[in-house]
Amino acid sequence: MSEQTRRGFFVQAAGIAGAAALASGSGYSLRPRAGVRSRIGPTRVRAGDAIRMGVIGPGGMGTGHCMSVLGQVARGDENVKLVALADVNQVRMGSTAAKIDEQQEGEIDQYTDYRELLARDDIHCVLIASPEHWHAKHAEDALMAGKDVYCEKPMTLRLDQALRLREVVKANPDRIFQVGTQKMILPKYIAARRVIDEGRIGKPVWSQTSYCRNSPDGEWNYYGLDDAWKPGENLDWKAWQGYLYRADREWDPKVYARWRRYSEFSTGIIGDLLVHQITPLLMALENSVGWPTRVVASGGHYIDKDMDNHDQVNLNIEFQGEHTMIVAGSTCNEVGLENLIRGQKGNIYLNGRHCEIRPTRPFVDDVEEERIECPDIGNDQEGLRLNWFECIRSREMAISNVDHATKVLVMVDLATRSMWEGSAFEYDPDTMYVRKL
Repeated sequence: MSEQTRRGFFVQAAGIAGAAALASGSGYSLRPRAGVRSRIGPTRVRAGDAIRMGVIGPGGMGTGHCMSVLGQVARGDENVKLVALADVNQVRMGSTAAKIDEQQEGEIDQYTDYRELLARDDIHCVLIASPEHWHAKHAEDALMAGKDVYCEKPMTLRLDQALRLREVVKANPDRIFQVGTQKMILPKYIAARRVIDEGRIGKPVWSQTSYCRNSPDGEWNYYGLDDAWKPGENLDWKAWQGYLYRADREWDPKVYARWRRYSEFSTGIIGDLLVHQITPLLMALENSVGWPTRVVASGGHYIDKDMDNHDQVNLNIEFQGEHTMIVAGSTCNEVGLENLIRGQKGNIYLNGRHCEIRPTRPFVDDVEEERIECPDIGNDQEGLRLNWFECIRSREMAISNVDHATKVLVMVDLATRSMWEGSAFEYDPDTMYVRKL
């Protein structure tokens, strides 16, 4: 990585003062100001009524969510009405709106300014599928506007944003907030959590997981470019950049469509791929291990030399509860690590659909080998979104909540810092203090 890229990452990740503190090794606190309590109450769904939903960012993932919701409605899984879309790209938004209009009655409304969507008092909830650097702002504004929120993963781009958003969610406990890490809903991880909490494998000492692909043409280059996109005519390039706007940044359709390849807008493999694996694994371990406190990671450009973000990453994460998680990510080799939780007395294997418990050799007489059969729940993303809809009606906390997602962002953010700076980083959950070691 060039020094310019490293400096750019830390200036926008931590602020100039924070970047200077990390460079000197002194560290700094990420404690946010007090969370804001909204004066607007949530728009509750009356029994028997449809949940009226808006979508911010109907691009590839956002459009997928829309089509999937319509499928759930057609099957009778839930009663949901897609009411409005918001996107700075009128071409893409118009295409998604046309697909929706074909499948539900009435034309869906379209806004180029998401704040107009949030200002409507007839919308119960908002699904956010914008790029990572917009997640924090879109989610906070939606919560403050009285909406229940489903925010795509990762919850935010940077750790300070996650801590701020957590404060806002805590200050507005009458909102339903769900983060879109769909493997949280898989029964095998829920079963593993119960096994660990019951003490059946003894103290969990270390775990391992991975998300590996092999993308010869470059990961995320499969997102196509459209000559119909015309900045200043049907696409607001400045608005898309948001707080990362630079006057000297010329229009680049590759950055716009393939932003996951660029470190300024995404953490790449870590935030886009690895969160799928580390999030449910942490959920299974959470009551035993607590917060992540120390992370060291390495990454490189072994095949995809053109990508700004790394194509190979390896993470070592330590937790309060004396546990280490080993994580590998790659877009140049698809063979990953076993999904495995290792305890002193037994191990939990999570490679397939089921949860398998096997004793370690010294404890074969104490731990019974068992295969916990887990049901096939079908599409896990639809399952997680259905959990959100159910919670919107019941007002119970969603399964993929803000506390869990914030712990994940500690891992993501510190690993990213570690790879860029070549040092380990630690986090104190009590003071919210980050220190370069």
